[in-house]
Amino acid sequence: MLQRIIMGIGSGLLAVSSLLAQSSPPLVTHQVLQAVDDFGYSTFSGPEVIRLEGIILNSPEEILDPEPNASPFMGGQWQLYLQGQGDDHGGTAVWMGQKYGNLPFVPPDGSYSDEAWLAELCRINHDPNTGYLFHPGDRVQVTGRYLYYNGKININEQHDIASANDFVITLLEPAAGLPAPEVLTLAELKDGDDQFIFTAPGGAGCEPRQGRRLRINNVSLLDPAAWGPGQTIHIGDRTGRTFPVLLGIGQGIQSGNCNLEATFDVIGILDQEDNSAPYTGGYRLWVPNYDGNGLALTARGHRRGNLAGDIQADGRVDLRDLAALARQWLRAAPGIAGCP
Repeated sequence: MLQRIIMGIGSGLLAVSSLLAQSSPPLVTHQVLQAVDDFGYSTFSGPEVIRLEGIILNSPEEILDPEPNASPFMGGQWQLYLQGQGDDHGGTAVWMGQKYGNLPFVPPDGSYSDEAWLAELCRINHDPNTGYLFHPGDRVQVTGRYLYYNGKININEQHDIASANDFVITLLEPAAGLPAPEVLTLAELKDGDDQFIFTAPGGAGCEPRQGRRLRINNVSLLDPAAWGPGQTIHIGDRTGRTFPVLLGIGQGIQSGNCNLEATFDVIGILDQEDNSAPYTGGYRLWVPNYDGNGLALTARGHRRGNLAGDIQADGRVDLRDLAALARQWLRAAPGIAGCP
């Protein structure tokens, strides 16, 4: 454990010094970074390393599993979304994976070992200056490289584990607060033929709202049997329009607690992964967690009852909480527990 902590500190210092040596990378807005043409291809032209500021929208471990070797292909993965503030009407995903060496264009030795991966998680989950653990609602700055992927630009390591490719996240303001979700109807995201409305940033439709918190009211769940962590469900309204919702892997979704009323609201992060050109579709609303309230598919972040042992969040402490504790006994959250 001590060796892992030392590695995390050393990696963080190397990344900070390497990126600072880039002679103060320029500050770019999300809206400029995510600009695309009429076919969804990126039009951003900038330096190799940039700075980006925004509000953290999610806990990374609630949308992708960071555990080493969590998936056979990419291993552990980590991703958070930053939303711009004020006139910066956009948002950007920040992503990192463990097993780049499984990609056909990366050498086989280009993956993180389990120990190195955990050290990297410790580094990017904490402010390098104070050790503060990042939370949704914090205002941060990320300095790093980027790649275009399936309709959007992500901040990432460009699939290279060299320390020179590390991105660095620094705290600007703790607990600045989550931005209020923009309230929309499905008619503002889908046309009368139930096709995604696509326009360049600044217009209507899905594209300018990518990477931002949205709220869609008065919808119904079309396929409740599909409910589950990491699964895609579909919502619909009375006009016949539908929209995909990608469920995260938060504990509220893992519990199988699909108790939504016939009509409910959804709050999530608008994301895009379009697997074929033109890159004008593939949008989905990503909901990281659910608190079981029944009326809105979201997690409000606070539990009622003030009972420390109420693991199941049902207002009482009983054998169900003990069983949940036993299942998780001595597990540690990767990149959070055991870090400096």
